Amino acid sequence: MSEYQYYEFRAVDQQLTEDEQKELRRISSSARITPTSLIADYQWGDFRGKPDELMEKYFDLHLYQANWGSQRLMVRLPRSMVRQEELEPFKTELDWLKVWESGDNLIIDIYPAIEESDTIWVDEEGENNWLVRMAPLRTDILSGDLRMFYLLWLAAVQEDCLPDHAIEPLPGIGPLSDAHYALAEFFDIDCDLIEAAASSHCYDISALPLKDFVSSMPETEKTSLLVRVIEGDSRVSLDLRKQVRVQHGISTSAGRTVGELRAAALEVEEQRRHAEAEKIRIEKEQEAERAEKARRERLADLEARGEKVWDEVEAEIMRRYGVSYKNAAALLTDLKQLAAENGTTTDFFRRLNSIRERHSRKPALIKRIQTL
Repeated sequence: MSEYQYYEFRAVDQQLTEDEQKELRRISSSARITPTSLIADYQWGDFRGKPDELMEKYFDLHLYQANWGSQRLMVRLPRSMVRQEELEPFKTELDWLKVWESGDNLIIDIYPAIEESDTIWVDEEGENNWLVRMAPLRTDILSGDLRMFYLLWLAAVQEDCLPDHAIEPLPGIGPLSDAHYALAEFFDIDCDLIEAAASSHCYDISALPLKDFVSSMPETEKTSLLVRVIEGDSRVSLDLRKQVRVQHGISTSAGRTVGELRAAALEVEEQRRHAEAEKIRIEKEQEAERAEKARRERLADLEARGEKVWDEVEAEIMRRYGVSYKNAAALLTDLKQLAAENGTTTDFFRRLNSIRERHSRKPALIKRIQTL
């Protein structure tokens, strides 16, 4: 199997200048470069650029995937907008997560050391849109939403890198967004474990008393925020969301142990398997009902057509094709069922034996009706 590698970079906060695009073109002559992106894929060879350096200098998001299982997601953030100490509880022996400073920025690097993956492929057309789907996670982090890191922590739970007595780094993660589910799917994090963790809906700030929060703010702070809005500061909403979460204790650790989460995940798995089995059972029942309804309709039609059906059987046999023999056998099968219901089985077998005798030199036909 040939090698395939996919590199995608996105600029969010600031577009690339023409000079910067020319610099990137010198790295890769085949890459698709725009003021906001660089996309390159390789069947043979390799990308000459270094993702770490490109992220430090040009981009805010990066996704990498190779057909031997390697996957990578990188996020660049303004260092002043992230409290690095809040990331410490999420770091584990799994060693998926690396964070480093670069000037005024902070680079978050998620790069599992795995050999195989079942993740759906990114193709040349970008059909699966992995980076587009996960891009909102960057905004989440800036607003103080750290659930992305909780999912990576769950990966460590999944890989048995944490003891049962370890405490979850956030008091739950529900309800999750589409971006979170995309991250979990991309890195193949156990869905049952995620559902167990997400059963605690601590991140839905819409359920909090937001009007009371705003009313309690000092007038000077409200004025400052409004001025920032007028000046076009896009981070006002992010700052406010972060304040809401801090005020309601959402950013503090609490609660369940790894052992409790594992037990809850097993319960979720059992419920899911039961639901899947029940769904299959219902589908089979419905299919059987449909088949029985169709059978009743066929038999009613046969009964209404009377002797004409036997003429049709003979006509199908005389065509001497495999499909016509199949059609004749199907008609005879239905006629047998109709005879059983009407108490005319003796007459049916008399006519069937007559067909066998008259067409005994048609082995393909005899084979199809021998079990009747």
